[in-house]
Amino acid sequence: MDDIHPSSESIKLESKINYYSDGFDDNEDPFFLSDDDLVGGDDGAADALLEDIREDEIDLLKQKQQDCKILNTTELRQRMEHDVAQVSAVLSVPKTEASILLRNYNWSVSKVNDAWFTDESAVREKVGLFVKPVIGSDIVSNKRKIIICGICFESHTSDRIRYADCGHLYCEICWSIYISTSINNDGAGCLMLRCPEPSCHAAIGQDMIDSLSSEEDRKKYSDFLLRSYVEDNRTTKWCPGPACEYAIEFSGADGIFDVTCHCFTSFCWNCKEECHRPMDCDTVKRWILKNSSESENVNYILAYCKPCPNCKRPIEKNHGCMHMTCRVCRYEFCWLCLGPWKGHMNCNRYMERTDTDDKRKKLAKESLEKYTHYFERWDANRKSKVKALADHQRVKDEEFKKLSVSQDIPEAHFEFISKAWLQVVECRRALEWSYSYGYYLPDNEPAKKQFFEYLQGEAESTLEKLHNCVENELKEFLDVDGLSKKFSEFRTKLVGLTTVTGNYFEKLVRALENGLSDVYSPGAKGLEDEVEDCWHCDRCTYANPSSIRSCKMCVPSDIDNVSVNE
Repeated sequence: MDDIHPSSESIKLESKINYYSDGFDDNEDPFFLSDDDLVGGDDGAADALLEDIREDEIDLLKQKQQDCKILNTTELRQRMEHDVAQVSAVLSVPKTEASILLRNYNWSVSKVNDAWFTDESAVREKVGLFVKPVIGSDIVSNKRKIIICGICFESHTSDRIRYADCGHLYCEICWSIYISTSINNDGAGCLMLRCPEPSCHAAIGQDMIDSLSSEEDRKKYSDFLLRSYVEDNRTTKWCPGPACEYAIEFSGADGIFDVTCHCFTSFCWNCKEECHRPMDCDTVKRWILKNSSESENVNYILAYCKPCPNCKRPIEKNHGCMHMTCRVCRYEFCWLCLGPWKGHMNCNRYMERTDTDDKRKKLAKESLEKYTHYFERWDANRKSKVKALADHQRVKDEEFKKLSVSQDIPEAHFEFISKAWLQVVECRRALEWSYSYGYYLPDNEPAKKQFFEYLQGEAESTLEKLHNCVENELKEFLDVDGLSKKFSEFRTKLVGLTTVTGNYFEKLVRALENGLSDVYSPGAKGLEDEVEDCWHCDRCTYANPSSIRSCKMCVPSDIDNVSVNE
């Protein structure tokens, strides 16, 4: 596990890790080392400095602590067993029955208790628990008694017969086959296994399953039980990261659902798509559906195809000749005028059209071009984000070692580089979804669109400077022998770029989440009263308070001041 993510315990992490902020203290960077720290130094001082870094990092996590907890499988099993033991103690029932009750009530201890004390008999009937066997257990009390199995109809001694709470008698072999078939064929449905008797709904407890199943089947059942504990519980979800086995418990209620797992997978708790600020979940679903549906093919047909005059099927021209033959109805016609080819002479004379076909095709073509514009940039930033995440891992695994040797600095002191890469990843994500946001901006609000494009353009420029610095400027220090003074300058520049980029993107995301409410829209109802004490920038239309003279959005970006003195 990476150093920046403690793995021995579950720690509370923020439900909305603010990757858009700098991640550094305003007055002191815990990962910034002075030249005195880099030159010489004994091992004791280095160890003390490393410990200070770790303490600062933990403090930073505590400061950002929100309503999210990351749990591994061991911790999940402990929680599940604790809930089972709690219900067992309160209701005075065996743990096997407590587990059945919790599964039927979505692992909610409070719901089980409320239902049980309201009407115990109704709950027992619902979940299939009986106080005593319906069929007397005295039948199997005599171990020498011969009993006929209700499934295979073979005779067995009573010590080879088993039964659930209902008391229906079946041999161990049939029970074992019945349980194994359910575990291997029904998936998670095996957790709701009932008595083989068709008219009986008695629940089969885990104690019987464990005693009659193979080791492999017991493990599968245990895994299904754990997955049920997470997936049926409203407060926990599995991390959607590839091969990730962490679950995340979330109880936030502030409207922001971004969570980040130890595996660096960030996703929206509400819809389980990747984090998509500033977009809301419903619009994200629309955008994803639009990207995966055939709707754009329809627009393409309208823009670049013509209907057969006879059967009205769309036809795309793929040869030079204007003589067209429909493959469906074999109708022959002219591509230019759509008139019948038989007896066709010339169609070069212009005749003004009165129908709406041209307008419809023009609108379809414009719609397709608009979608293509935003989709290409959305997809480009998505791919750049994925590559940046892979580059970050490669830099940590390979280049940190080279850098440590060339600059004679411990690898633990390169956390500022790791933070810069993570900032790039999250800013790429925000920029990615900003293009989806732009696609759905209303065309009848040009002021907002202009302001949005201004902010987005500034964000792109800012991010490109950070990305270029952490990706390309780092390379010149990998093969240098000995401590380089320029590396200290590079560090100062990179930390500054990380800070400025994070701050700018946080402003961008908040502005878009607020619907660009500060932008003046001429003619908007009731807006005159709201903007009496504001003046509007001629450049970006931002509504500034009358107490300031310079536009808050058009002031020179701090990023231009982040440079290295030559």
